Order: sequence, then C-alpha cells, then structure tokens
Amino acid sequence: MNHQKSYRSSFILLTILFFLWGFITVLVDSLIPRLRELFTLTYFQAGLVQFAFFGAYFVLSIPASYILSKIGYKKGIILGLLTMALACLLFYPAASYRMFGIFMLAYFILAAGITVLQVAANPFVAVLGSEDGASSRLNLSQAFNSLGTAIAPIVGAWFILSDTIKTKDEIAELTGVAKETYLVSEASAVQTPFLGLALFIVLIAVIFLFAKLPKMISEDDTGTYSAALKNKNLMLGVLGIFFYVGAEVAIGSYLVNYFMDMNLTEVIKETGFMKSIAEGILNSGITENDNKAIVGVFVTFYWSGAMIGRFAGAYLTKIMKPGNVLGIFATIAILLIVISISSTGLISMWSILAVGLFNSIMFPTIFALAIAGIGDLKPKASGLLCMAIVGGAIIPPLFGFLTDNVGFKSALLFIVICYGYILWYGFKNSKNNVEQIA
Repeated sequence: MNHQKSYRSSFILLTILFFLWGFITVLVDSLIPRLRELFTLTYFQAGLVQFAFFGAYFVLSIPASYILSKIGYKKGIILGLLTMALACLLFYPAASYRMFGIFMLAYFILAAGITVLQVAANPFVAVLGSEDGASSRLNLSQAFNSLGTAIAPIVGAWFILSDTIKTKDEIAELTGVAKETYLVSEASAVQTPFLGLALFIVLIAVIFLFAKLPKMISEDDTGTYSAALKNKNLMLGVLGIFFYVGAEVAIGSYLVNYFMDMNLTEVIKETGFMKSIAEGILNSGITENDNKAIVGVFVTFYWSGAMIGRFAGAYLTKIMKPGNVLGIFATIAILLIVISISSTGLISMWSILAVGLFNSIMFPTIFALAIAGIGDLKPKASGLLCMAIVGGAIIPPLFGFLTDNVGFKSALLFIVICYGYILWYGFKNSKNNVEQIA
C-alpha cells in the first residue's frame, strides 16, 4: 500500500513534467508572430526560433543520457527544471533590451532543460508500477502533455498576442514618454508570463528535491550505436520522427501568420459562431484584441486535436496493425492539407487545424515500429530517435524560406512530402504487430 501511494504521488509529479514541457514548447510558437514584427524578421528568420529550440534535442540528447547515468535520474530532473527556469528568466533582459540574440539563447537553454526531462521522465513513468501497465501510464502522461499543448495557444493569445505590436518604423516615429511607455509595455507582455513560469518551475524543482522517487534500474549497455546505425528499419524510423516533428512544428508555428495572410480576421468577425468562439476564449469583445490574438486562439484546436486523437489512436492500435493506423492517419493529414491549399476562408482554416487530430499517434507509433525486435539495442535506438526531434529545427525554417519566396499555399506542398514519407513508412511496417507506446 505504501509503495502504491509512493508510486501514485511520483506519477502525478512526473505527469506534471509532461504537461509542463508540452505547454512551454507550444507557448514558444506564440512569440514567433510577435518577434517577427518586433525585429522585422522574414518568415525564414522567424523559423530560426524553432531551429534554436529543437536543435538542442540533436546536440544534447546523448549528452543528457550520459549526465543522467552519472548523477541519477532524480537529480537529472531537478537539473533539467532549473535549466528551464534559468531560460525563462533570460526572457526578461531579452525583452528589456530587445535583443534577438538573447531570445535565441534563451530558447536553446529552455530546450536543453526539456531534453533532460524527456530522457529522464519516460523511463521513470515506465517503472512506476507493474510492467504490464507501463504503456497505459505512458499514454496517460502523454495525454497531459497534449493538454499542455492545447492550453498554451490560449495563454499565448491572452498574454503575448493580445496587444497591438508596432513595427520598427512605427516605433521610430514615437518620441519621448510615448516611446518609453510603449517599450515598457511591449517588454512586459513577454516578461510577465515567463517570469511566472520560472517561479512555477523552481517550485516544482523544490518539490522533486524532497520527493521520494524509486531508484532507476541501470540500462543494459550491451548494444552499440554502430550496431543501431546498421538497423535499416530503425534508421527509416529515425527519418520518420524527423519528418513528423518537423511537419507538425512547421504547421503549428506558422498558423497565425497563415491565417493572417488569408485575411481570416475579417471572416471570423463576420461569422457568428466563429466570433462567439473567439470572444469566449479571449473573454472579451473581439474588437478589443489585436488581429493576431483573434486568429491565434484557434491554434488551440490544432494542438487539442492531438490530445483527442491520442485516446482514439490508443484504441485503434489495439484492434488494427499500428503500421496501418499510421499510414491511414498520414493519408488523411495529406488530404486535409491539400484541401487547405485548394480552398479559402473557413474551409482552408478548419482543414489545416484538423491535421492536428491525425498527428496524434504518429510519434509513438513510429517510435514503436522503429524499435520492434531490436533487443538490447533499444537504449541506443531511443537516443537516436530522440535526436531526430531536430526535425523541428530544420523543417520550419525551410518552410519559412519557401513561404517567403512562393507563398504559404505552395510552401505547404513541402509539408505534404513530409507526411508522404510517414505514409510510406507506416504501410511498409503494416505487418508488424507491435503495441502502441507513448
């Protein structure tokens, strides 16, 4: 009974971590349209924000595993949390001095902390109870991760995108007190939410400091990276993770700009139920908010779709081959993107938002298919798959570059190619009957 209580409290704490890094990862997206106007960035330069964030996964995944093996998983979690808190504090001077370089450094450090948590939290959840229930626990924790990603766009719309942002030329026209007042309010819009996050993260770190967590069993280190790199299906899975994360982040990062480019603000204002949704989420009249906030609130449907789809996908992979489910979901994602490209207005908007629903099972299913039947190579395979999250650093800037040159509609064909690879990988593994994992 005492063990069950300890496991239950530990599971709750670890699930908070899943929620936390999901929330912060997507909250970063809310800053992209703001930074773009603040620093007059191209879409390609704005995409570099995600490069700094997701590049940390590539650089630090394997070093994080090494650090955890030396200091232990509990201390590793605390280290990851404190690293995240430091990054949140760096947003204060970055906003005060309006220095894009400090913003980029803060993003990288924030991702470094999240990387440590990713490596540490998943195995902890797996050992908190019976081995048979490991998959169920991981799925539940991932559901709360999706909850964090669903809430973040609303918080971003409230605190980061709600006021009107002036360009550099408009700021230059301001003088004296007016200019100083604007700069202070502009900095505060970024500083306040991230200062609050820093305090919350430090509080969680203190709780973990005194929490009694079960000791981790040492990993079987008989496998080698050389052997893992020679496994064809694993490496194809690594590419699958790369394309999936890149495509999902690229869409999520540019949704606000995509909707603004299609002038959807006016469509929302003129459509009764859409206007009601925006006013309900913003908790104010629609005319009182900046246009980016009005379209930004709908981004929550993209990320909340992943949460809903995770529960449905967990059931489907029990009654169908996971590879088939992956292929079907990728096919539907492609069709939805094509509809968005081919249409305008609310049809284009809702079809691209619905892609989030079919993103839901992709990461865990690709992961499961990639490590199926590789025995003691699994620890090394997990490291390689985690490194592939760098797709979120590479693909969004490329998508931004294409958008700068050919526009959003044509650039989305690049994202179709990414999902096309996932479709192929899913059906290629359609005969593999592996259990869905988180």
